[in-house]
Amino acid sequence: MRTDVVRRFYECFARHDAEGMAACYADDVVFSDPVFQHLRGRDAGDMWRMLCERAKGDLVVVASDIAVDESGAGHAHWVARYRFGPARRTVVNRIKATFRFDGNDRIVEHTDRFDLWRWSRMALGLPGVLLGWSPLLQNKVRARANQGLKRFQDQRMSTR
Repeated sequence: MRTDVVRRFYECFARHDAEGMAACYADDVVFSDPVFQHLRGRDAGDMWRMLCERAKGDLVVVASDIAVDESGAGHAHWVARYRFGPARRTVVNRIKATFRFDGNDRIVEHTDRFDLWRWSRMALGLPGVLLGWSPLLQNKVRARANQGLKRFQDQRMSTR
């Protein structure tokens, strides 16, 4: 059942089990959120691998309101609590997720929505408070995140 797939996805996330999360995705999944705006296929799974690997034991994920409607579209709310960056600032990010599924009940589209300015105020401190609303800072956050994902993928490839 599709509700079980979403529930399993977040149970795996809570255990920092990125492989279990990626197994819920179809091979051609499309993921997007305010930072990683369009990841396709393996890149989406690698983003979760990177985030789980870098969690350093302080990431707590709690999902709620998991449901799938009559049309087959799924949704959930989830909260991620963790420390971010060199200053180890506490972040409590509240996310609304939507899902679409393929005929095998695997996730083919996953979209997370959250307030990037709110996130930047917690994660970046004063620069986030002052400039977190600006496209300049938001694009910088996106670029750094995507560069981090590329480095993570390159390191994984070099160790295979």
